[in-house]
Amino acid sequence: MKRKIKGITVTGLMRQSAKYNANRISVVAGERRLTYSEAWNRGVRLANGFSSMGLSRGDRVAVLEDNSIEAQDFFLGSAIAGLVRVPLYARNSAESHAHMINQTGTKALMVTKKYESEIREALTKIKTVDHFLVRDEGYEDWLNNFSVVDRPICIDPEDWYIIRHTGGTTGKPKGVAYSHKTWISAGKDWFYNFPPMHAGDVCLHVGPISHGSGYLYTPTWLSGGVNLLLTEFDPDKVLDVMDREKVSYMFLVPSMLNALVRCPKAKSLDLPSLKVIQIGGAPIADETALLGREIFGDVLYQGYGQTEALPVCMMGPDEWFSSVEGSNPLRSAGRALPFAYLEIRDTSDPEINLPIGIEGEIAIKCEGQMTGFWENKEATGERISSDGFVLTGDIGKLDENGYLYVLDRKDDMIISGGFNIWPAELENIILSHPKVSEVAVFAGPHEKWGETPIAVCVISKGAEVAESEIMELCSDKLGSYKKPTKVIFQTEPLPKSPVGKIQRKILREPYWDKDDRRVKGA
Repeated sequence: MKRKIKGITVTGLMRQSAKYNANRISVVAGERRLTYSEAWNRGVRLANGFSSMGLSRGDRVAVLEDNSIEAQDFFLGSAIAGLVRVPLYARNSAESHAHMINQTGTKALMVTKKYESEIREALTKIKTVDHFLVRDEGYEDWLNNFSVVDRPICIDPEDWYIIRHTGGTTGKPKGVAYSHKTWISAGKDWFYNFPPMHAGDVCLHVGPISHGSGYLYTPTWLSGGVNLLLTEFDPDKVLDVMDREKVSYMFLVPSMLNALVRCPKAKSLDLPSLKVIQIGGAPIADETALLGREIFGDVLYQGYGQTEALPVCMMGPDEWFSSVEGSNPLRSAGRALPFAYLEIRDTSDPEINLPIGIEGEIAIKCEGQMTGFWENKEATGERISSDGFVLTGDIGKLDENGYLYVLDRKDDMIISGGFNIWPAELENIILSHPKVSEVAVFAGPHEKWGETPIAVCVISKGAEVAESEIMELCSDKLGSYKKPTKVIFQTEPLPKSPVGKIQRKILREPYWDKDDRRVKGA
């Protein structure tokens, strides 16, 4: 078949890898193992299934799932059909699911049987979906009804590939779209400092591929590696799998690494195949990093970025644990990658680039960054400077050797166990309680999760409100991982600025008085 290749796309590269690695193992989930040829054929069948519904290039398709063979089907099938994948997050509420689907104009929605009930709850608020598919015991027969003939469609590198969502200061998630070109660029930069991946190397995904681990998924497929999928994080099981499957690469948020290195089994393992444990998604405590190195050896890599632009910094063990005059690499987020810009901007005027050593807002510009939030010009204007830098909302500084130190957050965002939580989204929900007249939510340090939400609620004298009421309200509306772990009730008004803005930093300061920075690692 003659066809015109317009440029390098995720779909085109994945198709090529499926051809050249046809008989190698591509994906492992539980007892199931698929070769590249088998996995690609399943993706083609799903793509043809999407086409039979009338879906066409550029249409959005959402999915709610755990790591599984079927997740691999969707990863491939949506790309083969030229569709834009919209991953939903299992720990979100029905309201968040509905917002993400409506905001992206999603036309088709697929969920695993496990999440059917909560999605059916969200369906009452969803306006755009024409096709709702439940992956149940009939899924395999349904999939096999469609042709295995691969009919390549014309996809442009600038076509949208995926829309991921990030937390919003107003409580509504914002869509961050990647084109085929920017997704490939992000993957290349993730792997720039890593040891080379060889065909057959195993990449273990202990977290959902809808989150940080997903950035390692495509490069592994393109390298002829094995994507090994776990449905849940259990330290004992993860260590067993690392040993049994000869894992070479993996992504962990700091709380996961902390759990693994403190598991008694960890010290008894010899893992000669292990090359990279990529740490990201949240700050990491010095103790956890040092213990991780002691247990696993020189395999720890740390990156810095955010969904809107990543990665911008990356450093491996030789640099992370080194001694550098004038710097403290252990406490830093690394140095800028060779192909990314990193600057510190004035918080009152983001067009001003500050000198070395001066604190300000971290601003980044890289090939893997967003062009803007999906159909949200106002939010885009707030986050992207006139010269195209993404303003991260993190406060930091650079030293004379180029090391970046993350010191605080401009917009009070909380990172708990690798998940972003905006105080405003919790405050909006808590204020719906009839006995709460004012509320402020802020980050407090937490031994396991790094940071955790703390809520201070103002109630009337004599009113009675249980801490559990507030926690359950937040859990029901936003998902259990966003609920505060501590709720304080008072009758005095909250501290406010001269213009009436609640001063969260005053409330949180007593919890951080022993720390030299206002972000916490697990």
